[in-house]
This record gives sequence, C-alpha cells and structure tokens, in this order.
Amino acid sequence: MIRAKHSLPAILLLAVLLNAWASIVRAEVVTLPQKTKPAIRDKEVVAKIDAYMNALAKLNRFRGTILVAREGRVLRSSSYGMANLEDEIPNTRQTKFHLASITKTFTAMAIMILHERGRLDMQDPICKYLTDCPAAWQQVTIHHLLTMSSGIPNFTDFPDWLQTRALPSNYASTIARFKDKPLDFQPGEKYNYSNSGYVLLAQIVERISGRTYEGFLRENIFAPLGMSNTGYDDNQVVLKRRAIGYAREGLRLVRAPYLNLSVVKGAGGLYSTVDDLFLWDQALYTDKLVSQKSLARIFTIHKGDFGYGWHIDEQFKRRRIFYDGVQIGFKSSISRYPDDKVSIILLTNADDVFINSALRDLGAVLFGEKYTLPKERAIVPQDPKIYNTYAGRYELDSDFVLTVSKEGNHLMGEADGRKFELLPESDTKFFVRDYDAQIMFTFVKDQKGQITELIYNRTQRARRIK
Repeated sequence: MIRAKHSLPAILLLAVLLNAWASIVRAEVVTLPQKTKPAIRDKEVVAKIDAYMNALAKLNRFRGTILVAREGRVLRSSSYGMANLEDEIPNTRQTKFHLASITKTFTAMAIMILHERGRLDMQDPICKYLTDCPAAWQQVTIHHLLTMSSGIPNFTDFPDWLQTRALPSNYASTIARFKDKPLDFQPGEKYNYSNSGYVLLAQIVERISGRTYEGFLRENIFAPLGMSNTGYDDNQVVLKRRAIGYAREGLRLVRAPYLNLSVVKGAGGLYSTVDDLFLWDQALYTDKLVSQKSLARIFTIHKGDFGYGWHIDEQFKRRRIFYDGVQIGFKSSISRYPDDKVSIILLTNADDVFINSALRDLGAVLFGEKYTLPKERAIVPQDPKIYNTYAGRYELDSDFVLTVSKEGNHLMGEADGRKFELLPESDTKFFVRDYDAQIMFTFVKDQKGQITELIYNRTQRARRIK
C-alpha cells in the first residue's frame, strides 16, 4: 500500500470532522402497502436497524449506505457520513460506490446469458475464444473460470501488484502478467480465489458478443432491469454523485491510493447504488435475464463455497447467497437469504470499516437472533505503575515515530509535537479516543516480559527503538 506522511495535527482535525460528519444521516422509510405483514413487526425491525446503525456511525465505524429488504419491500435504506470529505458532500441513496468484486456476479450472469443463447458451452475450453493461449491453459474450461477452480494464479497476489495497479492496462497487458505463469493446481482440482479468471471471462464476453464488456452488460442486464445508476467505473469519466474512496494510513484517514480500473475489468470494475443493487437482487428471483434452470446452476456450489460468481453458505440456519467486495478505499456486500426473500446491501467508501460484523448483526435483527449493539470502548483501569514499562519510542514507519510516556497516572502518546492519551482496554491494549475508537495499540512482550514492539490496529508492527 502506498504510504503518506503522517501529520498528527491534520489527523486530529480530520477526526473531529469525522465525528461530526458521522452524525449526518440520510434515511428513508419506504411506505409499505396494506397487504404486507403486520406493520408493527416491520416497525420494530426498522427501529432496531436504526438503533444499530446510528450507534455504529456515532462510533465512526460505518460510512456509506445500506439497504435492507424483505419480500420485495425495502424496510430501510439509510446513509451515513460523507461521500466526499473535502467538500462535505454526504452519502445518499443516489451515491455511486465502487463495487469491487461484486462485479463478478454480473460477469457470471453475462456468461450465462451467452450460454442460454447458444453462443458458448460451460465446458468449452477457454482457448477456443482466446488468442495465443498458453499450453498450460489447454484443459481450462469456462466452467473452471466461473468456479475459480482453473488453477490460473491470481495476478493481484503478485509481489508487483502495488506498483502496477495504477498503470493503464488493456486485456493483452493484464493477461500478460499471468499468462506464462504455471498453474497453481490442475484445473478442477480445487477452489482458489482468482481475479485472473474473471478478467479472462470479460474478454470472452467481448470476443463472443462483439460488444465491449461494459456495452454488453448495459444492453443485456442494466437497461432491461432499469439499473440506470450502474456502469463501468472508468477513472477518466466525470461521474455525478461518485463517492471518493478513503483508506487509513497509519493514524489518519486519507484518499485511497489510485487504482486504474482498466486493470481489473470483469473482476472488479463496476459502480452502482444500493437501489440499483436491489433491482439486481429482485431480478435474480425471476426469469427476466435467464431461466430458473440457469439461475439454479448459478447458485449451486461447485467448489468450496462457490457457485458461478457467488458464494453460498448457511447463516442463522438459513441458506445465504452473497458476495463481498474489497478494493482500496471501498468495501461492498450483498447478502441474500432467498428462502426468506431477505436482502442486505452495504456500500461504503472507507476501507477501514468492518462490514462483516454489521452484515451479521443486521441479519440477526431480521431473524430475531442475538446481536450486540455497538458501544463505545470501555476504559478498564490499570495500575499506573505498569505504564513505565511501555515508555519509549516506536517506529511505525520510516517517517513516523510514536513516543510513549507516563505522565502522572496517564499513558500518553506523542507524534508531530501533539500529545494524546492512550486509554487502557486491558494491561496491554490501548485505544485513542481523540481520533477514532477504532485506533488500537497493543504492546507486545518477549519471553522475558520486556516490551519489544507495539501492534497498530492488529496488523501494523512498530518496533521499539528506544
């Protein structure tokens, strides 16, 4: 990940603004028709959803838009925080978010549409449609690409991904990155996540249809379903109501590093809104795009928990069909419980948001299961004497050093000349309320009980240098 210099005054200012902006909510309760289930139950569900999401937003743990629906009715669609922090533009239901890997669900549908029209067979070898096909791919079929069981390595896992993701890339250039790599395993042997396969599927759609990938989706999926706020997320196009993606670098939230979307194409290149994704969700109960037989094939587990472009598992003892998208600056998720006709859609323009717990808890609200209302981190008092052992300097980055000291009965942190208190959650875990309660420091001891480093937000290690 590209790192930026850390400016603590800017961090503090941004945090104050974020806390204020988190309270901005755009919400709409859709009026339900008289023939629906008793309204009191829906009102109770909506009240619980509001209580949960408002608590989450107040703690700066969600920025984006949600939509929760049951039996074709939108129970709640609400927006939180800012689509653009610099210009203070709030998220709304009309905000367009980058979908990341949810794009794959549309790519799989495009392939199925061509299959139903007799233009391809799922067992066709991909070399039938690709030029200069390497020998290692001769046994790879379209079915293998759809189910991520091809063995073709995932190019976004390559060591040079962070350096190459910002560069424009056509199909030939992108495919060249993994074309000559050996297969990770024999085709059909097992499931292994691969963006490479869905880049190839997008090119196959173009080769067979004679249309661009985005053109084929627009004419055969978006337009028929009325998805007027969905499309290919071209970096150069001026797109109204586009959300800006934000990422956490060290202690602060910054604009997400640039990703040239020409690289990911059918693996992660689309944008949409919650309302358009609801249209997509509802269409998957019908034969508007393909037959029920084809839909059943899409939603059948083939390898691992994967069907054709969708994950399938069980949650709350109910069948769940879902996809989560993660791309720097954005996270997205659509969870469908088809037997209950329940859908939960979350789109966020900050990649430090933990959406999986929110998805699980919103599902628990709908199905009457147990969940915990988000709450502010609790301070667990510690003996101030132990703070002396934490005092020192910790290098989080080459240009960012955190100084920890004991002042009276308090443990303090300092960077860029500004001080902030480290509040104890346990004898080794501390959080920083001045910025965002999600910011966490964990002090690490060696076998002798000496503090050797600290871990920032569970992943980044800062070695003790003094």
